[in-house]
Amino acid sequence: MASSLKFACWAISAAASLARLLSQDAINVSSTAFAVDDQCWLGAGHEACSLAALQMRSVLDAAEDPVQDSAQDPAQDLRAAGPPPHALAYKGMAWPMMIINRTQEMHVFAIGDWGGLDGSLIRPLDRRQRMMLYPGGDKAGPHVFPKVRWNQNHTRVLCSFSQFIACFGGLRLRQAFFPRVKWKTSFSRKSVCVPSCGFVPKVDSQPQQLVAQAFISRAADKDPSYILNVGDNFYWGGLAQQCGYPMDNLTYVAKHQFQQVFEKVYRGPGVDGKPWLSVLGNHDWGGFRFENGWDQEIAYTWHSDRWVMPAPYFSQHVKYVRQNFSVDIFMLDSNVMAAHEPFQTPLHNICSSLHNNPGSSCASAGGPPSVEACRNWFQELWQEQRVWLEQKLYISSADWQLVVTHYPCGHEASWYTKLHQQYGLDLLVTGHRHDQELYEYSKELGGLTCFVTGGGGGITSEASPDPEKSHDWHGEAQYGFYDLTMTKHYIHIASINWNSTVMKAATVYPTSANVTRGFHDTEAPN
Repeated sequence: MASSLKFACWAISAAASLARLLSQDAINVSSTAFAVDDQCWLGAGHEACSLAALQMRSVLDAAEDPVQDSAQDPAQDLRAAGPPPHALAYKGMAWPMMIINRTQEMHVFAIGDWGGLDGSLIRPLDRRQRMMLYPGGDKAGPHVFPKVRWNQNHTRVLCSFSQFIACFGGLRLRQAFFPRVKWKTSFSRKSVCVPSCGFVPKVDSQPQQLVAQAFISRAADKDPSYILNVGDNFYWGGLAQQCGYPMDNLTYVAKHQFQQVFEKVYRGPGVDGKPWLSVLGNHDWGGFRFENGWDQEIAYTWHSDRWVMPAPYFSQHVKYVRQNFSVDIFMLDSNVMAAHEPFQTPLHNICSSLHNNPGSSCASAGGPPSVEACRNWFQELWQEQRVWLEQKLYISSADWQLVVTHYPCGHEASWYTKLHQQYGLDLLVTGHRHDQELYEYSKELGGLTCFVTGGGGGITSEASPDPEKSHDWHGEAQYGFYDLTMTKHYIHIASINWNSTVMKAATVYPTSANVTRGFHDTEAPN
């Protein structure tokens, strides 16, 4: 009975679709184009499948605009619904379907860890300190945050924070790590930039700008349909304000940082108006605290024509109508990896009792209610996402399935192996490590291809960008982004260096798993 109902639903949807196809000379008529309609395999009734057929007709009736949105259900159009009452109200929901109506080669860019310091923000909210660490850091535009450099195995410090600050012309150590202590505005120039820092002045001093230039230049040629953004959008600790401000009203701090670090940097032909599908990184939550303005990054979704982050985790369905394929993109918050007990690892702990203020709470924003409950809150959020993602992958009938998250290739390796081998996950897109690493058919991930794109330049790279000192590199480059060429039959991945050089490439083919898109041999997840 169930199979008969599914077939009837398919027939209704396919008949309407094919009738429309015959009148669309510009669209390739193919019997496989609509062999599976997403909504007709969910066990829905006749009415739901009829609605799905009408939705498919609306796809074909799309205007000549090459990229547009189309809500699958007007009652669940998050964009039209407006900002949520709190930042987690839309978690796990789908952003309106994106329709790509182009016939040329399809591209998608991926970037992460790109947002530098906004030193020109003179008065952050809620007693947050001004983000200026070295001379010149008060000028408009983003300024890179200098990060400690280690050897490849992370057993020896090559360049301490104070040594690295010296490479930029001064020391201002106290502001970065002791924000509650009052300090003078003068800089010390007693230290010198030591060779072990591997500092390349014209690169390390402006990596976000260099990567953005390469990004914009390639976008003008390739015209990406959308951007995958893996987080750490604002260093050092996200938006410089307390969580809990109203979601329907942007603070001047949020406006200022978005303008200086995002809007004025990533603009030009091929970039303007393109959706940035985005997740939070650990620094967006606060770096070593959880009470900064991460919720205003979500709120910005309704104040921008391109920023898309309706919740910490959500999904995006993309239909390439004229090229006869589709993509399901699942955006995850993996910052549980930075949520430890309050007394542990104070410099890399969102839940740190040392850096969160006494009585810290983001309960009004739907976030952690206290320092003591912080770790459990993130663990529960992660477990919730695991169940959600397995269910979504199980019912997905898209040609491609991608996961975008902040923490890098290797975290939760056994689970991602399961998602790849049992549920057909095709590609994992990550960041956090501040470099570029492409792993084609990774053994650690059970054959899943994964890349790290944490070299966006908001923070200095893991190792020296000097190619003559690449012995401490984890991947193929230190600063850059990725360009994905999307087709029905393969995804070609190119690693683009800050100077526009292609550093490495790989090709991914659809996953051969125990799952056939729309028809499942594995048991449904609980």
